[in-house]
Amino acid sequence: MDQSAALLCAEGSALLLDCRSGETEQVPFDLAATGHVLLVTDTRASHALNDGQYEERRRACEAAAAELGVRSLREVPASGLDEALARLSSDELRSRTRHVVNEIARVSATVAALRAGDLEEVGRLFRASHASLRDDYEVSCEELDVSVEAAEGAGALGARMTGGGFGGSSVALLPEGSVEAARDAVTAAFAARGWREPQCFVVTAGGPAARDT
Repeated sequence: MDQSAALLCAEGSALLLDCRSGETEQVPFDLAATGHVLLVTDTRASHALNDGQYEERRRACEAAAAELGVRSLREVPASGLDEALARLSSDELRSRTRHVVNEIARVSATVAALRAGDLEEVGRLFRASHASLRDDYEVSCEELDVSVEAAEGAGALGARMTGGGFGGSSVALLPEGSVEAARDAVTAAFAARGWREPQCFVVTAGGPAARDT
């Protein structure tokens, strides 16, 4: 896919990964010091990435890049997005491009917010990311959307789906004191719809693998 960078949690920091070059950079992300946690909700909605949906999005990104005359959508700056969208031939290509370009920009904005210690902004970026994944990239599902909305309604600064989509899990950034309320809200929302009970759990990043000497 065309996403150029990703943030992965590590002990006391996040790992900024450049998906093209393989370069990495440590970014401060010490949730314990700020009294916040990450709450993962396994929606238990089955998902598979071998049904062609993921491949369709990859092809759409490649087609959009070809129409724009660039190697990949990574080459399209957020400042030039409107002009790029106007040059594309279909609404599908426009929506996929809008997600990719804005998501790349959100990664950079999240890094800046983490360095500034602005978790409110990180939460806002989580919310924007999920909305884009839901509406422009169309890889969310009802269970993921409900888990995100319930967690945010119970005090999460922001939440978003994670992984390949079409099911799977969401992750919410929230104060430690809101964990029980968020867990209860998500569980109640699923029960009200007759869905299987989700599995909600707090995750803590550990250190890297090492040789036992």
